[in-house]
Amino acid sequence: MAAHAAMQAGQRDDGPVADVAAARDSVVIHVLIVGDPRELGTDSRGSGRWAVPAEVIDIAADGMLIRSRTRILLTGGEGWGQVVAGQEVRTAGKLKPAKPGQIEAGVLAAATPPMRPDSQRKPDTQNKPEARHPTQGPADVPHGPAQLKRQFSSAAEWLQGDAAGLLPGMVTGDTTGLDESLETAMKTTGTTHLTAVSGANCSLILGGLVLLARSFRLARGVAAIVALGGLAAFVMMVGPDASVLRAAVMGAIGLTALSSGRQGRSLGFLCLAVTGLLTLDPSLGTSVGFLLSVLATLGIVLLARPIASWAPSWVPSWLASAVAVPLAAQLLCSPVIVALQPQFSSYSLLTNIAVAPFVAPVTILGTIAVPLVPLLPWLAIVPIAVAGASAGMVAAIARFFAGLPGASLPWPEGPAGIATMSLWSVGTVLLVWLVLHPTRVVSAVLWLHGRLVLLIAAGESSLRRRWTR
Repeated sequence: MAAHAAMQAGQRDDGPVADVAAARDSVVIHVLIVGDPRELGTDSRGSGRWAVPAEVIDIAADGMLIRSRTRILLTGGEGWGQVVAGQEVRTAGKLKPAKPGQIEAGVLAAATPPMRPDSQRKPDTQNKPEARHPTQGPADVPHGPAQLKRQFSSAAEWLQGDAAGLLPGMVTGDTTGLDESLETAMKTTGTTHLTAVSGANCSLILGGLVLLARSFRLARGVAAIVALGGLAAFVMMVGPDASVLRAAVMGAIGLTALSSGRQGRSLGFLCLAVTGLLTLDPSLGTSVGFLLSVLATLGIVLLARPIASWAPSWVPSWLASAVAVPLAAQLLCSPVIVALQPQFSSYSLLTNIAVAPFVAPVTILGTIAVPLVPLLPWLAIVPIAVAGASAGMVAAIARFFAGLPGASLPWPEGPAGIATMSLWSVGTVLLVWLVLHPTRVVSAVLWLHGRLVLLIAAGESSLRRRWTR
């Protein structure tokens, strides 16, 4: 793995693309989009600016044509918010070196909108302009996952309020319609992960498919194969990019940890998955999202079942798990989160527990509705309506907790913030154990009190003997 990572780093730092970036030349570039656009804000004219991960196919610079398969980051305005993973585009701009720590070989400031490559143009025998769909922008948008996402987002537009923008985000990861104030509220309450395809989505898909298969009295092995096949279909439906594949792997491991109860086996699966993913793509080692996914899954593997087992016998197992799973994930992720954003989300755990009952219907029914939209749109109305109502409840809960006093508290920055949050996490586990084991706590307090009384009595008797001498 180390040799593979070194080779990747050498290609990034010493390859021809890096040489062109170091010269800061103006180039014409043909790239493959490999991820979703990320909004950077607005420019002086009020237009949106976007960052788009891409892979170079060829570059025309200084009279030379360079062919390479190197990762770069594109930044641009008009049209760049509509490109999708798997799309090939051509543009022009100035290529600059990437900042230290970035996985890309360079950053291209695009001077033009994304255009269709010449190799993809159809022969125009009738000398007529080619008609374009109004949502496609300057370059062709491929069918498949991108088209399904757009159709599902359009089908959800009739929903009222926050549901229209939040539902596509929770189901397919399409956050283009998400209200800015709702996005802020979800960041404040630690529920932003719900608007991306995460391990939680994949766990729910897997769990639902396993229950469905078992309801037909299929053997456990057959049910597992059916569930994995359904998860693969879900991954292909939303787009098999790196983040989705990572979420699928972590979701499968998390569900295995919760259902099997074999901590050692689940931990072994996690180690194997992390090793395999880093071998395939060493750049994941610098990805904060990958680190948080691993930590959240590790928390579920190590802590979720023990914490759930601490609950009193009168507490339903589903309720104990609903509290234990987000708590376990949050305990391990919190130190990293405060290193990125030095603030403490006071109601993050409560918000995640409160929205948990609504996440499952959004994910499962929304996923069912995605393929129905192009095939049987009239049949998709019912699951979209129910999933939309649940998404609306998630939004309402996030806004409620974000509006409470002290929802976001400042936290120390740097190593001090990481250390104090780690201590806070350990203290939280101890506090939960103390609260859920009152009998043992009382017994321990009484035992310590008895020992203290004996020590005091022994000390007094020793002092009396000294005084009497």
